[in-house]
Amino acid sequence: MITINDISARIAGRLLIDHATVSLPEGTKAGLVGRNGAGKSTLFKIITGELSAETGSITIPKNARIGQVAQEAPGTEEALIEIVMAADKERAALLKEAETATDPHRIAEIQTRLADIGAHSAEARAATILAGLGFDHEAQRRPASSFSGGWRMRVALAAVLFSEPDLLLLDEPTNYLDLEGTLWLEDYVRRYPHTVIIISHDRDLLNTAVNAIIHLDQKKLTFYRGGYDQFERQKAEADELQMKAKAKSDAARKHLQSYIDRFRYKASKARQAQSRIKALERMGTVAAVIEDHVQPISFPEPEKQPASPIVAISGGAVGYEPGKPILKNINLRIDADDRIALLGSNGNGKSTFAKLIAGRLNLQAGEMKLAPNLSVGFFAQHQLDDLVPNETPVDHVRRLMPQAGEAQVRARVAQMGLATEKMATAAKDLSGGEKARLLMGLSAFHAPNLLILDEPTNHLDIDSRRALIEALNDYNGAVILIAHDRHLIEATVDRLWLVNNGTVSVFDGDLEDYRSLVVTAARKPDEKDKADAGAQVNKADQRKAAADKRASLAPLRKKINEIESLTKKLETLIQALDAELADPALYEKNPAKAAEKAKQRGEAAAKLSAAEEQWLELSTEYEEAMAG
Repeated sequence: MITINDISARIAGRLLIDHATVSLPEGTKAGLVGRNGAGKSTLFKIITGELSAETGSITIPKNARIGQVAQEAPGTEEALIEIVMAADKERAALLKEAETATDPHRIAEIQTRLADIGAHSAEARAATILAGLGFDHEAQRRPASSFSGGWRMRVALAAVLFSEPDLLLLDEPTNYLDLEGTLWLEDYVRRYPHTVIIISHDRDLLNTAVNAIIHLDQKKLTFYRGGYDQFERQKAEADELQMKAKAKSDAARKHLQSYIDRFRYKASKARQAQSRIKALERMGTVAAVIEDHVQPISFPEPEKQPASPIVAISGGAVGYEPGKPILKNINLRIDADDRIALLGSNGNGKSTFAKLIAGRLNLQAGEMKLAPNLSVGFFAQHQLDDLVPNETPVDHVRRLMPQAGEAQVRARVAQMGLATEKMATAAKDLSGGEKARLLMGLSAFHAPNLLILDEPTNHLDIDSRRALIEALNDYNGAVILIAHDRHLIEATVDRLWLVNNGTVSVFDGDLEDYRSLVVTAARKPDEKDKADAGAQVNKADQRKAAADKRASLAPLRKKINEIESLTKKLETLIQALDAELADPALYEKNPAKAAEKAKQRGEAAAKLSAAEEQWLELSTEYEEAMAG
């Protein structure tokens, strides 16, 4: 059990967490969610001891090891496999001691402990993790210094996963992963044997890999069972009940205040008025539900959409050096209403293909025909560095609208989803999400017929990603999307293309088929070519096996459903009792009834806590059985 009790934290004078409390049963896989800047990373720093809390305490089991991804990626001359294995400090220390130990008893202890921790299978485990994160056998033997910063961060992630801490803290781990790495990580976290807290804005990851959500909102922490979709439903229900309770409380306060205002200065009613003044002072207030407004995103509509195909490639080859194509034998067409997602591991050529379509690269062989007057908008994360640091969003847009008035310029900035107070903020002082919104708006400024987005979500929170989904679905042009966010892909595209084995081809399947292929291949990295991403999946056999497994686990699933139904009833009962106990008239008219309600509330809370513990235990058992 991990207990965060009455924690308060302040950064640069700003209170981020205010007397927050939450408990996590052992083995919980929890997603920590909240708006950007809410204090999620600050909470991680308090858990690890990097920061001290103003109030409260965090209780973690004795000798429990806490692990998180190193802030600086390794850049040494050591091979990746060696860096990852060195992350297990105990194993490294025991192996070093074994080289010099002479006492027979100590040698026996060392060898026994090495066997207990699986030291002799360490290289195989490290290789499996690295393979899942995109490093083949050859890459695992290369020095870390030969990789870029993003790939080194994958090594840092591999190292902490290999060390298998009792409490694993992951802060936006998918920001430096591709879709394939993200799918593998979802599977790994779901099967991880210890407690995990993961900060993420990836909705699918939060639905697939975790069994609880911790919501940091209004400086408080609230625990919810289930994945992100269940959290949204539960929070909506709780918000509705809170709004009703507030309306009832406000009406009661208004009634008391009206009596006080009428009779407080009348001698005959003075005593009653004073009594009601005291009741009003004792009466607690029910907090209003505060909804943070998310600025919408919109893309300008193309004035005229050209006839299909807008792009047609025959026998195409493209690369960066003459005679050394990255991709070849490309035979594809893009129509005016196409919504396409590019699949394939980083390094296979997705961005190269996107640059070809955007006109940033020329064909080395073959033919590419473009529709007359085709306009292409291109967004890529690395272009964030192209923003002028000391210029505001208004300055950036004014350069594209030199003849327009100030109101028109600001209206265009607003369409990009930037709030009024951010329009005059220098680009260097904008958040990552605000920079991304600005750059997307600039990329689509001239109403392109084809919009290419290369990893647009890295700095966007869940609500901003929802705004992007709505914007793409409202946009009438064609879209090519490269993203590691499966929910974004599923919500916006209808065609999947696979960039693999030096070419681009249509993927005949859906994202669930692709996820199965990626996870299967990652679990067996040495069985090469078995999980070729272009192979067809035998869906009939898969469905039969899944049906058989579900049938065998039906009693366990039934028990979980019964507990879910019970917890929902208990939550509803507690909320109803809270609403009744918030009414001061109850204590005046019937103190015995108030005491009974308070007792019922305590009993219901105890039953709810026990049910949640049982639910987590059975859910973990069910998920492990399904994974096996």
